[in-house]
Amino acid sequence: MSGFLDANEIEKLFERASEGNLPVDADSSPGRRARWLRTVDFTRPTKFTTDQERRIRRAMETFIERSATRLVAEHRTSIELEVIDVGQFTWTNAFAQLPDHSVHIQIDTAPHEGRMLLSAELPVVLVALERMLGGRPETASRDRELTDIDLMVVQRMFGTIVEALSSVWFEVSEMTLEIAEVDTQAETIQVASGSEPTLVLTLEARLDGLSSTMALLIPYAAIAPVASAFSRHDEESKTRDPVVAAAVNAGLSHVEVSLRAEVADTQLTLAEILALAPGDVIRLDADADTELTLFADRTPVLHARGGRSGKHRAVQITGPVQETP
Repeated sequence: MSGFLDANEIEKLFERASEGNLPVDADSSPGRRARWLRTVDFTRPTKFTTDQERRIRRAMETFIERSATRLVAEHRTSIELEVIDVGQFTWTNAFAQLPDHSVHIQIDTAPHEGRMLLSAELPVVLVALERMLGGRPETASRDRELTDIDLMVVQRMFGTIVEALSSVWFEVSEMTLEIAEVDTQAETIQVASGSEPTLVLTLEARLDGLSSTMALLIPYAAIAPVASAFSRHDEESKTRDPVVAAAVNAGLSHVEVSLRAEVADTQLTLAEILALAPGDVIRLDADADTELTLFADRTPVLHARGGRSGKHRAVQITGPVQETP
């Protein structure tokens, strides 16, 4: 047995996989390990790094505070938002998870051309709309269609939300956001290609006892030009505490490092090394007046000249080792 599958076995394997059955080697003889296949979910891309996910989530927490304050001040509407989930999908799978009856706000990014999508379930939008128009939220319909006038009022409310998000986004990446279009028809949404890796941030929205969800869909193409701004390295460079840095440097300065001087080197075969005897002379591949190289452990750091200090061998520093570009 060669251990390889023939064409018929491969075809049966794919048939069983399409039916949702785990592939098991039923013909394995005792003592042999069964063949295992690793399931790969291509609907869960990993284009966004963990650092980028964390920073975007922290940015969203700042956005929540600002948007809540502005909604109360400008629209007398107190909506409590909370990030409850973050995940990566392809655009097709991310968009398919949005509730059917939702309001979709397409958001343009500038100065780089990109687009994101903010989606909110219709019930919370209708309750907020009733409050903004001076009605009684508890009697508001939860499933009626939005009129053109409703959409204008909704766009004004989400304009405030997007402005709060834009201010946070600008602080992180110097990118601004603005509403491109507000729509309730999912068929007309054009934001990204179906296979585009997309980060989905799901928020819980609470208003007048009603709990609903909102979702921000961020295709990677929308942040690709400024992706480095969402990395941990960029964040640490801005928030490094000089006192902490000085304390770390002071602690590391007491670490003992082996310093050695290398005169020169040469190449010998193993047979030549085994044949060496007392009195043999090994010619090094360097001139007699060539500078020495000082190594800190295995890292070349300085050039020097060999000499003597009293009864001890010594070196005199001549300059640093120039890094080869």
